[in-house]
Amino acid sequence: MYQILIVEDDKIIESALIESLTRWGFSAVGVKDLSNVMKQFHQVKPQIVLMDISLPFYNGYYWCSEIRKISKIPIIFLSSHSENMDIVMAINMGGDDYITKPFPMEVLVAKVQALLRRTYDYRPQTNQLEHKGAVLDLNDASLYYQDEKIELTKNEFRILEILMKNKNEVVSRERIMKKLWDNDSFIDDNTLTVNMNRLRRKLEGKGLNGFIETKKGLGYIVHN
Repeated sequence: MYQILIVEDDKIIESALIESLTRWGFSAVGVKDLSNVMKQFHQVKPQIVLMDISLPFYNGYYWCSEIRKISKIPIIFLSSHSENMDIVMAINMGGDDYITKPFPMEVLVAKVQALLRRTYDYRPQTNQLEHKGAVLDLNDASLYYQDEKIELTKNEFRILEILMKNKNEVVSRERIMKKLWDNDSFIDDNTLTVNMNRLRRKLEGKGLNGFIETKKGLGYIVHN
């Protein structure tokens, strides 16, 4: 499991980062003593560091330069500073990427995965499916969007699972019903319509409009 060290003084942000990254299959830990970041860096031995700029004692630029004396580990700066000079400084000090707060969690995860792929030949875990920023967790049968958990019924989860596993492919109503039947949910055509309508309303209520598209006479599709 890839270790991520978070150097952040805002405990709310740190907690949100740890929760989201853990959900994506990473091991994430925040630095407890911001006066001695290097101590925990040596203890954790992370594969990537998420670094705030505005920190007590010493700023993120300082800690980045200290890490660079001993390691080429990927470092992503996370900061509310959006001026070009801050970005240039972060990269010049040895940062690999820079994300301006506030940011969608899926953007951070994508950047983390990209850096891990380039550095360690990382391959994402397959227990999650992603589409348009929504993440279906196959472990707890829940959907996550913009750091919010969307509770699903058993049938709603299975409908999303088959559609997202076959992204960009039309899935027939018969195929969806067979999947539900195979899992001991004996539903007819009308019940599938009810389930689908309820699921769509739930998604739209969270801002996921048009997530599932109907192909008349063919079935349903989620596509890019």
